[in-house]
Amino acid sequence: MSGHNKWSGIKHRKGAQDAKRANAFTKISRLISLSAKEGGGNSESNMKLKFAVEQARRVNMPKDNIERAIKKGTGELKDGAEIEEIIYEAFGPGGVAMLIKTATDNKNRTLGEIKNIITKSGGKMASAGGVMHSFRLVGNINISANSENLDEMEMKAIEAGAEDTIYWDNVLTIYTKAVELKAVKENLEKVGISVENAELVYDALQKVELDENTKLDYEKLFEQLDENDDVQEIYDNIT
Repeated sequence: MSGHNKWSGIKHRKGAQDAKRANAFTKISRLISLSAKEGGGNSESNMKLKFAVEQARRVNMPKDNIERAIKKGTGELKDGAEIEEIIYEAFGPGGVAMLIKTATDNKNRTLGEIKNIITKSGGKMASAGGVMHSFRLVGNINISANSENLDEMEMKAIEAGAEDTIYWDNVLTIYTKAVELKAVKENLEKVGISVENAELVYDALQKVELDENTKLDYEKLFEQLDENDDVQEIYDNIT
């Protein structure tokens, strides 16, 4: 007779959910601290901090946690090592170019963990600049849209200064020049469009297509990196 029962299954799922929740809290706390460190602790004047705080609220992060993360970023709270942003460059399965953005309080630990994950996947770390030159920094804005108002939303996005748009799963993603992100966001809000998030992202200059087996290998690598508390964003050049 199997040793598994309904309760053990529930506990296992709950444990996985709790782990994901804790992982999300850790990632967002570090994002908040970094945002406050870069632009100050006022979310009204610091757009990056404002969206980080909104992201925290969406996952029901306690208010005390949010305030503690802000104070840690501004230096008001001396709580452990300082958080810093480091972008690692790597090549994954099939030679996929990768930029792995991290927020860490121990760069030696983070480098060791990421290098281990990449190497075990059959990939390799790249030297500084070895991958970065294949990407450009652009503005990225997400707004809600559906098939009924898509044309109208795309027109308003173009009028607001968008360079390009992509629609997927009821979300219209708007790309802008990096220096125009704030202006385009404000233009959208002036015409009554609610912005879900706005940030700078790395976009690959040239895309590659993977075969199914290599794509599965890359997805496993992506998941392992994403589960790491220090990893904030992963950019690649896959179509």
